[in-house]
Amino acid sequence: MGARDAGVALDIVDVAEVDVANIETKGLLDLRHLAPERIERAVASREGGAFALRNFVRALEFARDGVVDAVTFTPFNKQAMRMASERYDDEIALITETLGAQSDGREFNVLESLWNARVTSHIPLKDVSSYLNQHSIAQAGRLADRCRKAAGTPNPRIAVAALNPHAGDGGNFGREEIDFISPAVKQLQSEGIQAFGPIPADTVFVRAKKGEFDMVLTMYHDQGQIAMKLMGFERGVTFLGGYAVPICTPAHGTAYDIAGRGIADANATRNALLLAAEMATQQATVSIP
Repeated sequence: MGARDAGVALDIVDVAEVDVANIETKGLLDLRHLAPERIERAVASREGGAFALRNFVRALEFARDGVVDAVTFTPFNKQAMRMASERYDDEIALITETLGAQSDGREFNVLESLWNARVTSHIPLKDVSSYLNQHSIAQAGRLADRCRKAAGTPNPRIAVAALNPHAGDGGNFGREEIDFISPAVKQLQSEGIQAFGPIPADTVFVRAKKGEFDMVLTMYHDQGQIAMKLMGFERGVTFLGGYAVPICTPAHGTAYDIAGRGIADANATRNALLLAAEMATQQATVSIP
């Protein structure tokens, strides 16, 4: 159906589950758990969510069992995902459970040589400050450092964004920078990590784009997402770090508004696949705890 919409001919062979471990060419594994005619295009549904979840879980099981070295997936529609299973708010909990990981991973946005990590993710903006403390910020910084090293940057430079306007202006606009963020930066520095900040959020990406930093650690989801997507919406990748295998996905959403029109840009999906492959190669020498 996708090939017809895009006007292309696929050179991918069908494979069976038992053959996945030995495949030496491009292959399509169809679990045959959905009749396409039952799905209404561009509409979130329980059937569509269940179809996507089962496919993703099977890919993760292959990774867990050592059959594949990395996983790439196209964007989930969160509404359809929750229709199919209310147990998961996002992909991270599902990945953690399926892989049997000891702790949840984190999302990193990747745009060529610039990465964005974040301390909090899918929570209401009004709750962000209550999740911030020296431990949570330092923990996010350590994982950011390890993941960037695993991607081939030996000593990454990490800019830590402030939470409040003008980095709190000495406490006039909030104390998070004084109470939590600065102590966390100093802690990371004492551990040999190249951390800098807190840097005002309205300038930190300007400096990073110029090449001053390899990564920006932001305090909440959209603080980094807006900047990264403005710089490269069609190219950005989300890497889920903190697991034994690299897992990547395009940073954009499902785009139901253009479904079936044959005009989607494949660059982000291509970049996600290439980053996963690159990091799988790096795994031979550097593992992500």
